[in-house]
Amino acid sequence: MGTANPATVLAEARKALFIMAGFIAVIWIIQIVNWADHYQLSFRYGITPHDVGSLPDILTAPFLHFSWAHIEGNSGPLFIFGFIAAYRGIRKFLGVTVLIVLTSGLAAWLTESGGSVGAGASGLVFGYFGYIMVRGFFDRHAIDLLIGAVMALSFAYQFTVLVPQAGIGWQAHIGGLVGGVLGAWVFRDRRPGKAVAAARPAPSKPTAAGSPPAGGSRADLHKQLDDLGL
Repeated sequence: MGTANPATVLAEARKALFIMAGFIAVIWIIQIVNWADHYQLSFRYGITPHDVGSLPDILTAPFLHFSWAHIEGNSGPLFIFGFIAAYRGIRKFLGVTVLIVLTSGLAAWLTESGGSVGAGASGLVFGYFGYIMVRGFFDRHAIDLLIGAVMALSFAYQFTVLVPQAGIGWQAHIGGLVGGVLGAWVFRDRRPGKAVAAARPAPSKPTAAGSPPAGGSRADLHKQLDDLGL
């Protein structure tokens, strides 16, 4: 974390752990209620493309799923990617999250087929994935470059669901990925520039030979005249 001390790093990591554990708990509680209601919450508060009245549902769709397999498939990557994205600072993480939710939701709303309904946290998953992969490049942190490379290699299979497939909201996935990369740039560490050197005193103007320095006393003038034999 740059110049942050280990205690600060540990405190932020602890917050990240609690936040992601809490978020996973919330979406599972909602899933139980949703399942008991035959997934009416997903249909009611999911994203309906091209429907202006459904624009606010961009904010609720990430909390909703359409089946147990759906939420199970999202929960593991969401927790892992979310924790790694958040351990460097919760405030930055929240800003990145809002940006991903907007780009993922708008991509689904603008490009998916009319009459369908989209929901799920997979847009966030891909958003955090994209953020982790490029964050080290923008922040110029060697450890984050290494983490991004390892995560990209370990979860390369995730890219297979970015191609068009029936029944998968790949548009939201791409939108989330773009939002994560954009978030890494928007919320990058801005290091202060080099300190401006202290201004040096302006050099005094040279004086003609034999002329008295400005502000000199009369005694100094007489001394110089004596030295010159005048």
